[in-house]
Amino acid sequence: MKLKLISCTMLFAASLAVHAGHVMDVNTKKIGAPVSPTMYGIFFEDINFAADGGLYGELVKNRSFEFPQSFMGWHVFGNVALKDDGPFERCPHYVVLSDPGHRERRTGLQNEGFFGIGVEKDKQYRFSVWAKAPKGKSQIRVQLIDQNTMEERQQFVEQKLDITSADWQKYEIVLKSTRTNAKAQLRIFLSNDNPVALEHISLFPVDTYKGRVNGMRRDLAEALQDMHPGVFRFPGGCIVEGTTLDTRYQWKNTIGPVENRPLNRNRWEDTFDYRYFADYYQSYGLGFFEFFQLCEDIGAEPLPVLSVGLACQFQNKLDAHAQMDELQPFIDDCLDLIEFANGDPATSKWAKIRAEMGHPAPFNMKYIGVGNEQWDTPYFERLKPFVTAIRAKYPNIKIIGTSGPDSEGKMFEKGWEAMKAQKADLVDEHFYRPEAWFLATPEAKKKYGNCGAMRYDSYDRKGPKVFAGEYACHGKGKKWNHYETSLYEAAFMTGIERNADIVEMATYAPLFAHVDGWQWRPDMIWYDNLRLFKSVSYYVQQMYAMNKGTNVLKLTMKDPADAKGKKSQPVAGLDGQDGLFASSVFDKTTGEIIVKVVNTNKQAQDITLNLQGMTGAPVATTLTLNHNGSMDDENTLDTPTKITPVAGSVKCEAAKKAVVLNDQLPAMSFRLYRIKK
Repeated sequence: MKLKLISCTMLFAASLAVHAGHVMDVNTKKIGAPVSPTMYGIFFEDINFAADGGLYGELVKNRSFEFPQSFMGWHVFGNVALKDDGPFERCPHYVVLSDPGHRERRTGLQNEGFFGIGVEKDKQYRFSVWAKAPKGKSQIRVQLIDQNTMEERQQFVEQKLDITSADWQKYEIVLKSTRTNAKAQLRIFLSNDNPVALEHISLFPVDTYKGRVNGMRRDLAEALQDMHPGVFRFPGGCIVEGTTLDTRYQWKNTIGPVENRPLNRNRWEDTFDYRYFADYYQSYGLGFFEFFQLCEDIGAEPLPVLSVGLACQFQNKLDAHAQMDELQPFIDDCLDLIEFANGDPATSKWAKIRAEMGHPAPFNMKYIGVGNEQWDTPYFERLKPFVTAIRAKYPNIKIIGTSGPDSEGKMFEKGWEAMKAQKADLVDEHFYRPEAWFLATPEAKKKYGNCGAMRYDSYDRKGPKVFAGEYACHGKGKKWNHYETSLYEAAFMTGIERNADIVEMATYAPLFAHVDGWQWRPDMIWYDNLRLFKSVSYYVQQMYAMNKGTNVLKLTMKDPADAKGKKSQPVAGLDGQDGLFASSVFDKTTGEIIVKVVNTNKQAQDITLNLQGMTGAPVATTLTLNHNGSMDDENTLDTPTKITPVAGSVKCEAAKKAVVLNDQLPAMSFRLYRIKK
């Protein structure tokens, strides 16, 4: 995290009197419930061009000509023929480039990439292709071009590639870009009269994340790593269901050689006619092996979610789903996935495939989600045989069910009852709600019921744990990223942290969005072909994830309505708390008290942290998120660090059987304190 240092040292009166305003008592003597290592994580779904065109490093669109419109993404010219008897069974299409019939004419093809092909000056790009020359020998010219340049030549990089066999072989060359261009294209010319067949035409940065050949876009993967997430939920989301069952995400199609992974129609291609992308398909190049590997790289527990046999219930009637006697293949998918992730290659078919892909050791998967955002009897009935089968064969795997698409109401309550009855380990809750929900205003409580930072205080501690699997604050009338909604997310998360005994994990959603290809917002990380910016919501999540501690500490404030001053309450924006939210944890690994305080008031607030049971006069280090004058402020591609956490310090003072910290929180701000015990 890039931090700007500021000086926040406070001057105190000699009497060491605390401010008369908001005194928060932190009991440092009694360590509370453990905070799960998975508490704060990330949720990936291939929406907003998050995979192809985003995290996945491939720069060529429709590289195997498998789109229903075979040349979508390509411009072809001259004598080009499409064939369907190629070397890869599940991706049979390829092209043959032949003599154009005149020495002054050209045969070739040109790929537009995903909203262009982003290349950087002096960076290297690996071009690969499966090819054969029917006459035993041919040649192609491979170029990076600027189609609309005013210079003499469109190409700014060119290499020749000799095709030397009449049999299919893989060929590679490395292109070094001489310039930075976010909207370049890839062009291929046939160099002579001899025909050449081309399949799986690919272009990757050499400098992928961890340097892997079929790798991730480095800056986006590093942004995930820098969050220090505890859990990584994938691959969705609604793509788990599919608009129809045949277009659901099927993990077995995403493993093995990348050249033989079949195309899938993306659930988000045509969901919104006002944000329509006819070329949004899934190459499956970023598949389950790559997901598990990425989880391992960034230190997150993998949490895969598989189909329960229901297509999207919003989009279909009951006859579109798998019937009860048709569920066995779906159940097998769950059981086989656990083998793929955790099995022994010597005895397991699926673990052997994992080993052949380069990872003999198990991934140690501990969780599995069955169904995404499904509800009512069709879901509850189908889930039962999944639970029975998984429990019988893999009793240590934690099963995650869902309470449906709503955060309250009769169907939500029915979902929780069913999950308790089936003894699910966790229940996946989803809530995209307006500001009032996150602040639990009187109007929101009347409309929604249990909402805001006190949501989980009243949950049954004997039931399944909570997985807040998809959530974000959506500004009323302005559904885009801005500072105010991110601040309210920070306020809500104090309630997640305070209730760590019942909430095991939480993941903001969605994660990624391409600025030229989004369907849904707000999102955590935005990017174009060369740049990214981390939203304020990203920094909120990062501050929590990097400061989650190991155990909850009780933090309360006196109830102003109690004349005797004996009643205390959580700091959760309650009456008399002036829009303040707070939580506290202890970190056994560092010996530090960590306090998070959010001021949702439009005025600055004086606060006192009364750290009971501490001695000495330590200095608290701080991180602060603050706006730059407008609640609509947000980072952008041109100003990616406009709002970032700012480091500082606050001096503490010794008091009787306590350490006292006095501070003033800026209006509409989030500040985190770390104090060495």
